[in-house]
Amino acid sequence: MDFQPSIIRESSTMETLEKQLICPICLEMFEKPVVILPCQHNLCRKCANDVFQAANPYWQGRGTMVSGGRFRCPSCRHEVILDRHGVYGLQRNLLVENIIDIYKEEGTRPLKKGNQPMCEEHDDEKINIYCMTCQVPTCSMCKVFGAHKDCEVAPLQNVFQQQKTELTDGIAMLVAGNDRIQAITDQLEQTSKSIEENSRHQKHSLVEKFDSLYAILEQRKEDMLQSITKEQERKVSFINGLIRQYKEHLEGSSKLVENAIQFMDEPGIAAFLINAKKLLQKIIDASRTSHIPKSDEGFENMDQFSMNLELAEETLKNITFGTDDDEMEEEEETEEEDEAEDQANDQQ
Repeated sequence: MDFQPSIIRESSTMETLEKQLICPICLEMFEKPVVILPCQHNLCRKCANDVFQAANPYWQGRGTMVSGGRFRCPSCRHEVILDRHGVYGLQRNLLVENIIDIYKEEGTRPLKKGNQPMCEEHDDEKINIYCMTCQVPTCSMCKVFGAHKDCEVAPLQNVFQQQKTELTDGIAMLVAGNDRIQAITDQLEQTSKSIEENSRHQKHSLVEKFDSLYAILEQRKEDMLQSITKEQERKVSFINGLIRQYKEHLEGSSKLVENAIQFMDEPGIAAFLINAKKLLQKIIDASRTSHIPKSDEGFENMDQFSMNLELAEETLKNITFGTDDDEMEEEEETEEEDEAEDQANDQQ
């Protein structure tokens, strides 16, 4: 039986995996500890420190008072900003380190006969075949006389190479899957930031619009209060003018009454009769107030300044989110519904 194609396929897969585990600085397989940069690329911590020291020659190392520095990722040129711990503050990539351990272990493990386990059913028989039916390793005696005599079997080396290739492919697939998950995570984080930014923008816009409404209402209130004040001042001025005129008339009448009482004590008949008619005419004129204007009935009312704000209040209560296009669509739908009702009524 020829196993050459499977061996070639396994070698190609292992080479592909090995390329993913090469440090871009030393061009060797990563040496632990492996650190992961913010851009998701990996470096040996020693190589990362070399790059960092070259970019920050005045950084003196851990335990100093110097704050962190920065350097660029050799793979994508993304700027990496470090804290005061330098490269020791970078997170270790334990997944890559575990993959390296598995890769090295699988790549160097030989199939030594002395290390082969023995069959549990036949103590003197080594496990040297694989039962394809039961999916377990077994020995030749089990195939000839034992529990696997009716099963399909294959050489251990064949199954070993096949499962090793499958494991290698699985590791490579896991690494690629992690890259896709990281890309999705980055996209979701960006979406979250966009949601926060858009929310801040909409909140600011909403506050501005309501502030504009407050300003309009405040200005309208001032204008209407001014109108009431002007009418109040006009009416009060008119009434105060009437009060002043009636007081002047009352004062004149009081003096005339006083003079008339004194005139009644006049002892001379001739003198009395000479001035009586003039005084009587003055009394008659003083008793007339028709020349003084009067206020109309209900002059004190200010009912013309009453307001009905039910419609405005209802409109304010129904303020909601939307655009002018949405309002136009709602109006069109309402008109269509009204037309449909009218047509239905005409048919009836």
